[in-house]
Amino acid sequence: MKKTINMLTKIIVISLLLIVSCQNKKMDTVTIQNKTSLIPYQKTKPILDTSSLHSFFKGHPEFQKFKKEVVVLYQKQQFHYLWFDQKGIKEVGYLLYNKATTLSTEGIESKIPYQNELDAVFLDENEKPEANVELLISCMYFYYVNKVYKGLAIDKSDELGWYLPRKKRSYVSYLDSILEKPSLINKDEKEISGQYYRLREFLKKYRLLGKNPWKNIEIDSGTTTFKIGDSAQSIAQIRKRLFLLDDISSDSNSAIYDTFLSEGVVRYKIRNGLGATTTISKQLVLHLNVTIAQRIKTIIVNMERCRWFSKPITTDKRFIFINIPSYQLRFFENEKIVLESKVVVGKSAHKTVVFSADMKYIVFSPYWNIPKNIMNKEIVPAINKNPNYLSQHDMEWHNGIIRQKPGPKNALGKVKFIFPNSNAIYLHDTPSKSLFVRDKRAFSHGCIRLEKPAALAQLILKNDPKWSTEKIGKAMSSGVEKWYALPQPIPVYIGYFTAWVTQDGRIHFYDDIYHRDEQLSNMLLED
Repeated sequence: MKKTINMLTKIIVISLLLIVSCQNKKMDTVTIQNKTSLIPYQKTKPILDTSSLHSFFKGHPEFQKFKKEVVVLYQKQQFHYLWFDQKGIKEVGYLLYNKATTLSTEGIESKIPYQNELDAVFLDENEKPEANVELLISCMYFYYVNKVYKGLAIDKSDELGWYLPRKKRSYVSYLDSILEKPSLINKDEKEISGQYYRLREFLKKYRLLGKNPWKNIEIDSGTTTFKIGDSAQSIAQIRKRLFLLDDISSDSNSAIYDTFLSEGVVRYKIRNGLGATTTISKQLVLHLNVTIAQRIKTIIVNMERCRWFSKPITTDKRFIFINIPSYQLRFFENEKIVLESKVVVGKSAHKTVVFSADMKYIVFSPYWNIPKNIMNKEIVPAINKNPNYLSQHDMEWHNGIIRQKPGPKNALGKVKFIFPNSNAIYLHDTPSKSLFVRDKRAFSHGCIRLEKPAALAQLILKNDPKWSTEKIGKAMSSGVEKWYALPQPIPVYIGYFTAWVTQDGRIHFYDDIYHRDEQLSNMLLED
């Protein structure tokens, strides 16, 4: 009996051991199989079949222009998939999709091609890598960065007279940074100047205002102006308009022109390049009646111009920025404005060129070497009519050209600032000071006349031990030309912005004096 029990016990123990052993083997098998299933995602990235490139672009001809960049991208990555991990499409893919499908927030009216196909991809939450989806997301990336970061092609900006340098950047390389740190897709300050973001905020605000378009402000035909104390229904309409535009902080609905409203009128005029007076004229009312739709279009074209900067100009510790439509120069030091000066720019027939260069010289008591086109078209005919013309204007022949001697009659005034460039444009003083009283100041042959040339010279040379304020004044009035090479060149940027947000957070609109906005707007619609 005992033998039988012992035998049964052994059988049970052996059976239990066999069961445990079998279970362990199954567990090992499951573990190996699971590990094997993770290999394509964790240990070995899936590789894109190069033959899929041809079929993809054949089926997506609107992305054909990105083919070269896409091929370079995957060659750099040894044709490994970029947008998938073991969970499916990566987070950065979804972030990019949200950006690319809401381009209107960036002032871009066009829609990304193959929107329905993209929607299906990101709503279905694909888990397995697919060549078609992988290439679709890559093309979505290149479409987005070309629209939002790069902007119109260089040949098109050149056509619009924009010759500020536009750095060619490899967005293939930039993708490496985004894939490593997806949050960079929301922090692209290095790509576009800060002005872009301030304009984008106003685009959002003006679109909200545009949901309830305003009616034109009406003025009686017999009324020409309103002054403080006047009363009219038009005053109440103007008050409401200025409240909507944040030029006044509240709207009392009063039809009486009071001091509170006058402050808003002045504020509005300053923002829009109008004379800073309290008088409400028909011109002001016409300005107030510009539609929200037109203002939105102006903001959008100026956001596009921001894309054309090769870098944020605020990276320079000292620089000069001149905006042609605002007729204004600003001197920046450590991101603060240290000087503002009115300027006179080129008339429509002699447009001031949009470009940048480094200021290297100041010339005190300069000669004016008259350009040949001015000499032939203006001076020589004047000499033919009046043989004493040269002596009357302190001019003389010199090496085959006519030049004007230093002195009170000199068209360049007492000082000029040279930043060598092929356009022969420079900054200079002028004896015609009355022009700075005018709101519109496009009168020159292309060079830029300064309201405050002495203040600019003093700022540039303030840390130079060779120059005191007194010495600068003497050099400007000596009547003897003197050149001085700056120890540290100063970048000068000449831009063309008809909408600009200043440091106090207010948007300014300026007349499109060279009629470039409409052409740019049309280009954006065609692109």
